Amino acid sequence: MTISSWYMDQSEEDQRLPHKLEPNEPVSLEELQKLGVFYWKLNADIYETDPELQKIREEHGYSYMDIITIPRDTLPNYEEKLKMFYEEHLHLDDEIRYILDGRAYFDIRDEDDRWIRISMDKGDLITLPAGIYHRFTLDETNYTKAMRLFVGEPVWKAYNRPADHFEIRQKYATDSSRACFFCVLREDSSSYMVVRLKSTLSCR
Repeated sequence: MTISSWYMDQSEEDQRLPHKLEPNEPVSLEELQKLGVFYWKLNADIYETDPELQKIREEHGYSYMDIITIPRDTLPNYEEKLKMFYEEHLHLDDEIRYILDGRAYFDIRDEDDRWIRISMDKGDLITLPAGIYHRFTLDETNYTKAMRLFVGEPVWKAYNRPADHFEIRQKYATDSSRACFFCVLREDSSSYMVVRLKSTLSCR
């Protein structure tokens, strides 16, 4: 099983629509890896006791965790908040999200500044690297429940584009080491993880 992603059209219709090109132009996991995206597929039904999730948290130092639920019917000012999430921005730290229920989209910019839409379903865990321009939205179901992970104390500050003056943005834009990855297949073949190698190693 792999994540589903594609290049977006330029339509200004509802942000919750898929916005696929005609014909569709899919983006592979390998292409996402080159942009610094980490991805795991886990069993969200056992997130409270999942040893695989615990291993990922320990290996990557994800010491902080909370859970956020975004339902259209009960979240005050839902439409306004959704528009706010959809503003193009970056963070000074990695953004880590694990979808426990529902669906959502993360959009990221590629090296040519084109939008890539990443479809997130139950069990998908993704890490977007610090300095990448991105945005978030729900899909037409208008519901998701997600775990937010962070290294150390969380810093939720988002910097809307343009934010090229930040050192982390400049580092991201020039860091060729982010393209170094390898995949590990779990024994039951139900999921895999993508791990970034240290920049001191070379890609083959």
